[in-house]
Amino acid sequence: MMTYRIYRVICFHTFFLFLAGHGISPCPALLWAASKPDTSMQELAVPEKGAYTGAYVDFGEGEDNVTLEAIEKFDKMVRKHQAIIAFGNFWGEQQFSLKNVQIVTLYGAIPYIFWSPWDKPYSEDDIPDRFNLYNILSGMWDAYIDKWAEDARDFGKPLLVAWGLEMNGTGFPWSVYFYGGGQKDLINQPSDHLGPKIFKQAYRYVVDRVRARGARNIQWVFHVNNYAYQSGDWNRFAVYYPGSNYVDWLGLSVYGKLDNSMDWISFYDGCNLAYQEICKVDPSKPLMVAEWGVGEYPAFGNKAEWLRTAFEDLQERFPRVKAAVYWHERWQNDDGSYTNLRVNSSPEALSVFREGVGDDYWIGNPRFHIKGSSKP
Repeated sequence: MMTYRIYRVICFHTFFLFLAGHGISPCPALLWAASKPDTSMQELAVPEKGAYTGAYVDFGEGEDNVTLEAIEKFDKMVRKHQAIIAFGNFWGEQQFSLKNVQIVTLYGAIPYIFWSPWDKPYSEDDIPDRFNLYNILSGMWDAYIDKWAEDARDFGKPLLVAWGLEMNGTGFPWSVYFYGGGQKDLINQPSDHLGPKIFKQAYRYVVDRVRARGARNIQWVFHVNNYAYQSGDWNRFAVYYPGSNYVDWLGLSVYGKLDNSMDWISFYDGCNLAYQEICKVDPSKPLMVAEWGVGEYPAFGNKAEWLRTAFEDLQERFPRVKAAVYWHERWQNDDGSYTNLRVNSSPEALSVFREGVGDDYWIGNPRFHIKGSSKP
């Protein structure tokens, strides 16, 4: 088990300055300090009109080989600056992605970090590894969480972070399928379903530790897949929700056809039921389509038309959506076929994407406000 970091005792005056600079109030005696607004801490503002546009730009196997050249190439190709740039930061790397957040911030976007408790070689459909939820809750990775949080805090600029995304499937080692799924906890009270119960405990545990280290520049995204790979009331979004105090944005992955085994469905058909469900989970939180895209399968459907109607539906049918992050990637499947989600998978797809994202509805630069205020 990793050991805790040891900190020196410091005098009250120095301690007060530290707290004031980071907006932390760990005890009632200092609540008066926390009651004053921290005029130095900003966060991403929710736009009253329109929505942010963002992208994941094929950053490699670990989703973390972020380069300014790749972002700017995508920017130039779609003819739109991106307000959000997403990338992975897997626990197997055992470090905060300082270089990546610096690059994204230099470009002028807000980083969206997929902070996943995942060990190398980062293969989907693997069983839980050393970063399993039980080990996290036992304190085994406290030192890593604390150091990551301190580095995020010291970076100081706004971040979006999703921890344990798409937990309602079976593809990741933290998927609740591996932790009892819908089985009832007959030993402890309340006797909730085991999988969701353990996930919520781990989610809150991680967020609490990060906040305790003063990383108040993070907005947390509760990021689920649009449909569950195992049906049942135990696998509904609300069952996983850790509570409004632990979430700043709701996130939803919505994809069309991704491989030869899937049916061709429209963006609307893939989004509508999940949208209705997640909006009920928390009526006050902003919602982002945290991942979206579709493969190029001309024998089954028209990708350009899929994108066209998706942009229309996002504006007209899903008003709670305040950001959408396109997944721009191409990969080879086990059967030798390729999944090509890239916006330039065909000239027609690229043309439609440019037209859609070029609408003034889509905001290409992040807007910030002072943390805790309601206006940019």
